[in-house]
Amino acid sequence: MIRLTPKKVDEVFLDVLGEEGMPLIRAMRKKDNLSEFRLATLLKLDVKRVRNLLYKLSNHNLVGFTRKKDKEKGWYIYYWSLLTDQIKYQYVRSKKEQLARLKDRLDREGREHFFFCPQKCVTLDFDQATDFEFHCPECGEIVSLEAGKEHLPAIKKKIEEIEKELKKEK
Repeated sequence: MIRLTPKKVDEVFLDVLGEEGMPLIRAMRKKDNLSEFRLATLLKLDVKRVRNLLYKLSNHNLVGFTRKKDKEKGWYIYYWSLLTDQIKYQYVRSKKEQLARLKDRLDREGREHFFFCPQKCVTLDFDQATDFEFHCPECGEIVSLEAGKEHLPAIKKKIEEIEKELKKEK
């Protein structure tokens, strides 16, 4: 069984919202059923921006809401809470997606030639390099063929780490 540490929980939220959403998470951890207007005031953000962040969390089933009608204005006000029981499922799903991307990258890099910009702007596969006539699309420098596959062991190691962690989940 995977044990979620605070670092892993933060990793889930960073993956969904990025760094700009972390103040929202900190505010929501302190109290349940916060209105989007209250959150906007606490965070000193526009209500539209707060809603956008909340919708991103909702798309990943990390928040839930209840809505109540304002008796004076007739509008619905939404009250949001973190769904802490869903964090583990999102973490596992994220790790599985990361594992699939790494396996795909390992497969591609094992059989294709890659070209890199000396300024570290981009890395291109052979087709992309020919499209740009072996020049970097960012800075115009001539791209070089990647000498070796020295980063492949690091990718394999990361794949093994994720697979080991996911086995604990079963």
